[in-house]
Amino acid sequence: MMRILSSFFLILYFAFTLSAADQPNILFIMSDDHAAHAIGAYGSRLAALDPTPNIDRLAKEGALLENCFCTNSICTPSRATIMTGQYSHTNGVTTLNGSIEPARQTLALQMKAAGYETAMVGKWHLKKEPAAFNYYCVLPGQGSYFNPIFRVRGKEEWPQNTRRFARYDSVHSSDAITQISLDWLKTRKSKDKPFFLMHHYKAPHDNFENAERYDWLYEEVMIPEPESLWNRGEHGPIGRELYGTSVSPRNKRRNMGHHMFVPQDLGDEEYTRTAYQRYLKKFLSCVKGVDDGVGRVLDYLDQTGQLDNTVIVYTADQGFMLGEHDYIDKRWMYEESLRMPFLVRYPKSIKAGTRLEQLVNNVDFAPTLLDFASVETMPEQFQGRSFKPLLEGKEIKDWKTQSYYRYWMHMAHHDNPAHYGLRTERYKLIFFYGLPLDAPGAQKQPTPPHWELYDLENDPHEMQNLAENPEYASILNSLKKELLEEKKRVGDLDEKYPALMKVREQAW
Repeated sequence: MMRILSSFFLILYFAFTLSAADQPNILFIMSDDHAAHAIGAYGSRLAALDPTPNIDRLAKEGALLENCFCTNSICTPSRATIMTGQYSHTNGVTTLNGSIEPARQTLALQMKAAGYETAMVGKWHLKKEPAAFNYYCVLPGQGSYFNPIFRVRGKEEWPQNTRRFARYDSVHSSDAITQISLDWLKTRKSKDKPFFLMHHYKAPHDNFENAERYDWLYEEVMIPEPESLWNRGEHGPIGRELYGTSVSPRNKRRNMGHHMFVPQDLGDEEYTRTAYQRYLKKFLSCVKGVDDGVGRVLDYLDQTGQLDNTVIVYTADQGFMLGEHDYIDKRWMYEESLRMPFLVRYPKSIKAGTRLEQLVNNVDFAPTLLDFASVETMPEQFQGRSFKPLLEGKEIKDWKTQSYYRYWMHMAHHDNPAHYGLRTERYKLIFFYGLPLDAPGAQKQPTPPHWELYDLENDPHEMQNLAENPEYASILNSLKKELLEEKKRVGDLDEKYPALMKVREQAW
């Protein structure tokens, strides 16, 4: 009997040891507002500038997602969705005012339960202490670009315990965040466990303050302009002025010329071109600092023999408008704001050079990362699914063919009306309902509701709103029905908002 029991426990021991050894490290790198079209591997108008050679390496040696979308294009809600695996209306973080307390930091809790040593470094932006992690060193709120102060896990209570980066010639946040992560990797306490590190850059969030060594990086370069900066075609609300803050002086209240200190007495064309060039050069200089930091981390993993046993993800919390349609910032359901970059390297199961066309959104991130960690049973509250099989070249027959989106911060900061919509493989339908509802921080004055419909196969740059085109009437009606069905499926029901129901009934 004793021999049988001894053999049994020996088998269990080796099974556990093999299972733990099979778990890869997971490095989740996320920047703030880094649009996919500002990454070379996505092949946009900016690719010729070679802005991201280290990030591009992940695509060359791993996979790139062509159609990865956020569900609410604003910093705090997107981060909450990644952490909880839930849409904004479910986790309650609909605007920048939201927060996620430790008990709901699901991704970190699940990773820890799966046997990982966990760490969160850089921009957190979810207000409550990231106590679900074994270690954290995070910026307070947005944090500072130079000489940043971090809140760290220690003997003192959150948020008093701080770590300061400061010296005579100043330290940039991207350099500090990279160094903190490297220090943690070198000195972490449980090296017998795999690590899960969320490594989050502040850059390239506005006001686009790059490290001083990049000040002249693009001095002699003319940054390519999007055609829609000058010619918006029939984009946007039909027969109405465009909303949103601008590159040009179109938006008198706030435009990029104000941010970039462009002389106000210039003519419109010179003002717009000067603002755009300064905007993109500052943005891309911040991106360069992020890319160099990514390169330092990859080099360390390579030198220590951990590179090929680490799932390395690079993404951003949402996309960003870089002058398309004369817009700045994010928030919109338009492609440049909606699309998240997502590149992942793990040579043990992901074939180099893989490019996926399937629709994925950020509610799927947590299940996918946990799937790589060999977690078999996902939390019931998750609203997304793992796309790990897709990355590994396998088929998922019932995978989603549409993605739901909702922006709640009506007319706040950048003059974007509240809206929701559906992005399918070919079409995009957006309903701008224009009401603040109960969204904290939204402006109280409503805007007229309107519809926008784009045929992305024939019009990938969304130059022609087809909502009133009779040739698309049947498609419009069909998509409206699909949108309602998707709202029911994800549980985002309008019935609790009588004002919205009234507007919807009149506009539908």
